[in-house]
Amino acid sequence: MGLFDTLLGRTKQVAPRLDALFALPTAALTLQTQLDLVTSGHAGLCFKAGSGESSLSSDDDVRELLTLDEADGHVEFTTDSLGFSWFVIHDGDIGTLATRIHGAHTTLVEHGLGPRLLCAVFGFVPQTAPGCGDVRMVYLTKQGTFYPFAPRDGERRDNELELRVKSFIGDDLPMEPDLGRWMALWGVPVQ
Repeated sequence: MGLFDTLLGRTKQVAPRLDALFALPTAALTLQTQLDLVTSGHAGLCFKAGSGESSLSSDDDVRELLTLDEADGHVEFTTDSLGFSWFVIHDGDIGTLATRIHGAHTTLVEHGLGPRLLCAVFGFVPQTAPGCGDVRMVYLTKQGTFYPFAPRDGERRDNELELRVKSFIGDDLPMEPDLGRWMALWGVPVQ
């Protein structure tokens, strides 16, 4: 970005940072041994629908592009209550979920949709009942960092569990240091 762009107020889009996704299977082992949490078998990629420049003309083109290979688990598209689009994968293997989400990210970036990517979410649930509660590991695409989100009934969150998760897997995953970015993601289609 040059001086002319700065004077006109133009900003350069931040490229997604995706490599940290491959650290998630190792962190999942720590979650299982330390907190009795296992994958829920669900992961989702959130992106802005129909905005920005790209080589794809419609959201249907995006759907077609991302569902070319459905052999490795069930995939679906949905829209949340805020109007964001979700590509959701159902597979019982956390390694496969991380690989498929990385592949979807890469595919969208290659087709000029990188600025539309917002986050990826991976679900974790207690292995034995009642357990400590469900946790969603949220991957902030532009920062290349994770944070835990522990939703409870009535749009409440378990901050104590979130901080416990961070303390156990902080060595395994790049954790988001700014707690202000630990957004509550109510009603996401990832269990």
